[in-house]
Amino acid sequence: MARPRTPKAKAEITGHADKQKTKFQNRDEPTVEDGVGEPFDWLNEHGQQAWREIASEVPWLNWSHRGHLAIAANIRGRMMKGDDVGVQAMNLLRQCYGQMGATPADASKAGAKPDGDKKDPADEFFDD
Repeated sequence: MARPRTPKAKAEITGHADKQKTKFQNRDEPTVEDGVGEPFDWLNEHGQQAWREIASEVPWLNWSHRGHLAIAANIRGRMMKGDDVGVQAMNLLRQCYGQMGATPADASKAGAKPDGDKKDPADEFFDD
């Protein structure tokens, strides 16, 4: 099975779009300017906290990711509360993370700094 395409927004944030300009310059993808926004009211307190944590951990999420984010936040919120979520829910959470580009493998693609490194390789792409 082929690897899923890296979304252009994620490639721009991680610097991958600058490294392989020809791959991304002509790619037409829908532009969603709005961030993920506030969590849904129907999420409980733990789910809303999980929503905010995931949104801060995965900065390329936008309004179109709200459905996946709600599922992930609901399951993670149940875990944070101490509920037993079961294997199926954990697998669904893993799948949601994968679809949002939030797995450890994605972090290595995004240039996450190893423990102990003071300089983040992505700093050159962001304004302070």
